[in-house]
Formats: sequence, C-alpha cells, structure tokens
Amino acid sequence: MPARLIEYGEASAQVRAVFDDIKRVRGVPDVNNFWKALANHPALLSRTWESLKQVMAPGALDPMVKEMLYLAVSITNGCAYCTASHGAAARKAGMSEEMFGELLAVVGMANETNRLVDGLGVPIDAQFVASAST
Repeated sequence: MPARLIEYGEASAQVRAVFDDIKRVRGVPDVNNFWKALANHPALLSRTWESLKQVMAPGALDPMVKEMLYLAVSITNGCAYCTASHGAAARKAGMSEEMFGELLAVVGMANETNRLVDGLGVPIDAQFVASAST
C-alpha cells in the first residue's frame, strides 16, 4: 500500500521545519514525494534529511560524482523513484548523456562480474587484501 503523502498545509510544525529546510537548501518551491511520504514518520524524516544533507554536501567528491554514485546504486537496487530523482539531479549537476551511457555500462558490468565472482566462489587475491587494508 502506498504511503500517504503529507502536504505542507497539513504537516505538523516539526515536519514543516524539515520541509522548509529542504526547500531552502535545494532551492525548490516544494519537497518531492519521497519527503512527503517520510513525513508520516517525523523522526525518520528528520534523521534521513540530516543524514542525506551531510552525505551529499560538497566534499572530496563533487556533487555530480555523488549524484552519479547515488544513481548507480539506485539502478542496481531497482528503485525506479530514486533512479528518476537522482538521474535528474545528476543531469542538473552536469552529467551528459555520454556520461550516463558510460555509467550504465559500468553498472551493468559490475553487476555481471559480481554475480560471476559470487557464483564461482572466487577467492580474493592476496594483493587485493593487502591494498584494501591500507
């Protein structure tokens, strides 16, 4: 059963505060349906927004790379909503159609080779174990 979407006018003061922050930070006139669905659970809404704000803030990775990573994981997880949302955000941040095509190729190849490794039970090479710990 789909979650009820909480609109701004019917939201509690706690939810409105989070919605206001989302709109301010993102420079949008309204929050998207993901946030409206989470508003059914104000504590979850607040925690998710604060975490997302921190993770997606500019840092060592630029915003386009972060959106492309989010898009890749969303595609792999089969989340149509997140794929649409983060695909739009990645394009807005500068992802070209050529970049999107390469992203899809990497996502597809990674999923294929991951399944092959799992299916074959391939042991991890010693040099990969050593480099992973540094």
